[in-house]
Amino acid sequence: MGKYFVSEVDIKSTWDQVFSAFWQRYPNPFSTHVLSEDVVFRQVTADGRLLSRRLLTKTNRLPRWAERFFPSNLSRSAYILEDSIVDPASKSLTTFTRNLNHTRLMTVEERCVFQADPDRPAWTRLSREAWICSGVFGFSRPIQEFGLARFKSNQVRAMKGLEYALSCLNGDLAQRLRRDSVKEASEAAKTLASAASAASSQKPQQFA
Repeated sequence: MGKYFVSEVDIKSTWDQVFSAFWQRYPNPFSTHVLSEDVVFRQVTADGRLLSRRLLTKTNRLPRWAERFFPSNLSRSAYILEDSIVDPASKSLTTFTRNLNHTRLMTVEERCVFQADPDRPAWTRLSREAWICSGVFGFSRPIQEFGLARFKSNQVRAMKGLEYALSCLNGDLAQRLRRDSVKEASEAAKTLASAASAASSQKPQQFA
C-alpha cells in the first residue's frame, strides 16, 4: 500500500496566462534541480487538442540512509516522463508524470489538472494527485514516507517556479504595453508637430 497525496490550489491568473507560463517554467531560480527538458512527441488531434510528451532530467540526491542499500555508481539523475493534454475548448491542461529510472527504489506518479474557473475568469484551479510506492522489502514504509515528504517539498518549489514564470510573462506584457504607449505618443507628437509646421508655413489670409 503506497502513499497518496491530493491538493487543490487557486492561481490568480487566467488560464491562458497559466497555460503559457507552464511551457516556460524552466529554467527558474526555484527549480535548479531540473537539468533539461526535451520534447519527444507533439500532435494536434482532429478535435483541436494538443498532445505532448516531454522527457525531463532532474538531479536525484539520495538521502544518506538510502545510500547504504544502493550501489555508489547508481545514477544521481532522475528521468521523468511527462504526458500532457491541452483542451482549448474546455480550457484545461492535464499532465501525467512518472519516473523512468530508480523504480526499484520508488515510483512516483502524478496527475495535475489546470482548469479555468468558470465563475472567476481571472483565476485558474490546479488539482494535483500523486501516488508514491516502493517495493523494497522491509523498508517500503520509510521510503514512501521520505518520498511523500520530498514530493511535498518539490511541489512548493514547483509553484514558486510557476509564479516566477507568470511574473516574467506579465512583466514582458507590461513592457510591451509601455513600449506601445511610448510609440503611440511619439507618433502623435510627430503628427501634431507636422500639422503645426504646415499651418505656420501657410500665408495668412487677407480679410477685407
